[in-house]
Amino acid sequence: MSSPYDQEIEDLLALYARQREEAAETRRRIAATTATATDPRQAVKVTVGAQGELTAVEFPNGAYRRMAPRELADLLVTTAARAREEALEAVAGVVSDGLPPGVTLGDLLQGRVDPTALLPEEPALPDTVREYVEHGFEGADRG
Repeated sequence: MSSPYDQEIEDLLALYARQREEAAETRRRIAATTATATDPRQAVKVTVGAQGELTAVEFPNGAYRRMAPRELADLLVTTAARAREEALEAVAGVVSDGLPPGVTLGDLLQGRVDPTALLPEEPALPDTVREYVEHGFEGADRG
């Protein structure tokens, strides 16, 4: 039996499917994110993934050979930190369109924003669909 709400329900289901696909695409883009940083002397080159995990370390020239172990270690740490910052900025660019105005990825990651506060208590529904959900189809057999 067809109801006058069928089209609105179909539209809501289509919207849900689009939002799900957008979320999957965002996840794919985040997973593909990498960032590479090279120190100013070009002794160390570090690549990290989207979550800051170290994926590659290179020594583009022989400058590292003339460095004290502590100096090289510090250079690796600071270069990796710069690469992580760049990766976070890249991920923030991917997700920023999906965030409410004034909210940044950093706000969410650092706990300055409660994610549940960003979502309404009730899902957004057209009034006719909400009434149908709450009261059922007026012409339906309630027998």
